[in-house]
Formats: sequence, C-alpha cells, structure tokens
Amino acid sequence: MYLRLDFTTLRGAYADRVTSPVAVAEDVLARTAASGDDHVWISRVRADALRAEAAALERRAAAEGVEAMPLYGLPFAVKDNIDVTGLPTTCACPGFAYTPARSNPAVERLRRAGALLVGKTNLDQFATGLVGTRSPYGVPRNPFDPTFIPGGSSSGSAVAVASGLVSFAIGTDTAGSGRVPASFNNIVGLKPTRGLISASGVVPACRSLDCVSIFALTASDAAAVLDIAKGFDEEDGYSRAAPAGFCAMGRMPERFTFGVLPESQREFFGNSDGPALYAAAIERLMALGGEAVEIDYAPFLEVNKLLYRGPWLAERYGSIVNAIGRRFDLLHPTLRQIIAAAHKITGVDVFTGLDQLALLRQQAQHIWRQIDLLLLPTTGAVYRIAEIEAEPIALNEDLGRYTNFCNLLDLSAIAVPAGFRRDGMPFGVTLLAPAFNDPLVAAIGGALHACADVPLGAAGPSHREAERRSAPPIHRLDDALVQLIRADDDILEC
Repeated sequence: MYLRLDFTTLRGAYADRVTSPVAVAEDVLARTAASGDDHVWISRVRADALRAEAAALERRAAAEGVEAMPLYGLPFAVKDNIDVTGLPTTCACPGFAYTPARSNPAVERLRRAGALLVGKTNLDQFATGLVGTRSPYGVPRNPFDPTFIPGGSSSGSAVAVASGLVSFAIGTDTAGSGRVPASFNNIVGLKPTRGLISASGVVPACRSLDCVSIFALTASDAAAVLDIAKGFDEEDGYSRAAPAGFCAMGRMPERFTFGVLPESQREFFGNSDGPALYAAAIERLMALGGEAVEIDYAPFLEVNKLLYRGPWLAERYGSIVNAIGRRFDLLHPTLRQIIAAAHKITGVDVFTGLDQLALLRQQAQHIWRQIDLLLLPTTGAVYRIAEIEAEPIALNEDLGRYTNFCNLLDLSAIAVPAGFRRDGMPFGVTLLAPAFNDPLVAAIGGALHACADVPLGAAGPSHREAERRSAPPIHRLDDALVQLIRADDDILEC
C-alpha cells in the first residue's frame, strides 16, 4: 500500500500502528531506488545508517514518549548548500566540496524533534538561478513532465517532496529559490521572515538576503517545521528573534485586504492559461473574506532590477570568491557570465544602490498601508529545459518578475498551488506580507490552497480530501502543535 508522507497521514499511521519509522525508512529507500537517476540527490545517508536512525527514534519514543518529538518519524531532505555533519557540502560544485564539523542549527533542531534525515539535494550551483538546470549533477526530473525545468535554485528539495520521497525539505531563498520550485512541483514553499531561521552553516549567496526556506505538501506542515526550525542564533549576524507568542500558523481572519495586479501589469510570458488561473485565485481569496485592492506594481519591479546589479551582485560575487578563490573554471558557464561584471562595481555604485532601495522601500510602504498582504503569481510561466538552455539568463529574469524583490523589501511569503494549465503543468500563487507576518500568510495561504482542491504534490488525493481525514492524537500534543491543528481546522471552512 502506498503511504502518503504528509504529516496528517503519517502521524495517523504511526498512531494506528499501521507503520513505523523503520518501515517508513525502508519505504523511502525503495522509493528512492525506484526513482532511478532522477538527479534529485547529491549525497544520501547510507541505507544502514538510515535504518539505524529510524530504530533509534523508535527506542527514544518508547523511553520518552512521542510527545517529546513533534516531528517523529517524518523523513526530510536538506539542500546541499546547508551543512549537515557526516555529509559533504558541495553547492553543486565538486571542486568546492568540504565535510562540515557542525550542522546548521535548524537541521539540528529538526533532528532532535524526531525528523529522519534522508540526504542532501541538488541545486543550481551556489544557489544562483531559478531554473534548476545549472548543476553538474544533472537536472532534477520534474515529476509532471521531465521536459520542463524543476525550478531553482532549490530544485532537488522541491522534487523530493512532490515525488513522495520525503515529507518535507529544507531549501534556501534569496531571490525566489524557495518559491519558484514549489510552484513548478505543485507543493508549498514557505519563505520565512529573514533571520527567523539561522543561516549559520549555510554557504551564502547574498548573506544579507539569504533565508532558509521550507518545502512541504501543505501550509500547516510547513508551519510546523518553521516552529521547530526557528530560533535566534548569536553566531548569525542577520538572525532575529521571533516576537513573543509567535506561532507560524495563525488563525484565519474573517476579513482582510489583499493587493492584486491591475490588468495592465499582469505578465505571463506567453502562458495563455496564466490570466484565468490567477483570476480564479483572486476569486477564491475573495470568497474567503478578502477584499481585492489593485496596487501599482512599478516599485516592486524597480526593486527587482537592483538584485543583479550594484550591492547585491557584488555581494554574490564576494560570496563565490570567498568560497573558491578565483578558480572561476569551477563554475557553471551561466554563473560565470552572471558574475562577470561584478568586480567592476565601485563603492559609489554600492551606496547608490542602497539609496535607491531606501527610496523604493518608502514607496512600497505606501502600498502596505492599503493592504494586509499581496497576492501574485509565483511565476508568469514555466519553461522547458530546452528553452532555458537557449536563453538561460533572460528567461531566468522572467521567472523572477514576481519573486526577486521579496527579501530586499524584508517580506514574509508562502507559495501555494493554485491549479493546473491545460498541458498538465502546475500553476502557483504567492502571498506576501511585511516581516513577521508569517502566521497571517500561512493561515490565508493554507486556506487558499485547500479551496483550490488540487492534488498534494505529484500524486495522491486532493488537499481537501486529505485534510478531511483527521489524524488520531499522538499521545499528548504540546501547546504549539495544538495551536497548529486548531488553526488548520479554522482555515479549512471554505
């Protein structure tokens, strides 16, 4: 019997003794073997070590109780620019690879909470790209159509979740890398407020913008991971503590306002199904109690233009030089092309860019005073691998039209599935709000996802059908999990 790996299903199966972490580990090993050369993984935990870890979880549960492990037996994957002890960190650059002495703090928290690490996933080299094709380890196979890109840079993490190889995965998001792959794989991509999850042990792309992100099958699953993974880290200069009482999944408000693109600013790059799918998402959000407000998207587009010039291109160049020195021969050709002009950026250019961003932030604040959150297509279109190979930079810029500004403007965001094109490829939308509004976007994003009533990932029943099957209690749930479950119940009344 095929067992879905969303949290509700797996927790219920554990509680009913239908399965166990050891059995799930065996199932994951079998699924991974059956997937063949799907280019999802760069390294994996050895089979015997995975089995041993699953058995250790069962012994711990018997001694301490399952309530001590809120992520008990949930298999997960980690993007290979994030350190995990015992596995190399490559950033999809074999000449850079090293074996870390410590894991990223969030990875440590997840494992202490009972999550079962399966391995490290493929990515666009040095986390630069939204396509998922810039890796010497191959292109992770999009489970809906292998001729299409999986999205990047967190390509392997998203495909692993959508394909049913893990329950959730950790990625990173600098310019959309935690949201674009979610859209192309019909899953949820949660990009928390910058600094909520420690970036210690993350090889930087742009350290001032980088966020650790979460892929899962539902918003409530992603929020449960965030509640465990978050935490202030004094070794991370950009770390920020969550506000008192913060819980990643909030309650669904009865009324709210949300920004939408005016018709004149809706760009779908030849995707003829995009306009109707975006309009349908707007209608669903209005049915959930939202008031749609047209906003001027121009300031956000201007912020987009800053990302690959001035301070942040120089920062990305500096990160790569710090990693490999000037051994540019190690880099993917497109990455070399992207950073080629960065060494010419002057101090004057840096401060000019910072001044421009400050002004654009003021303009964006005027918009945020009118709305609670913003609803955008995650991307206008999805491209075939052959199209990206022919136009690797221009089409990547198109993919970032609705994502690049997010971290520059210090926003929280969640990407959720919103339907399918006529060719069977997924379409997604993203909800964004100012920093620390993560609970709001998760609650509304989860409700919007549920009302779309699409399958979870690449297989299985619809979201609404899955959530209708309530999971039995796992002994005693801690307060945070109780809040998550109650919040999830609230948002599904659509």
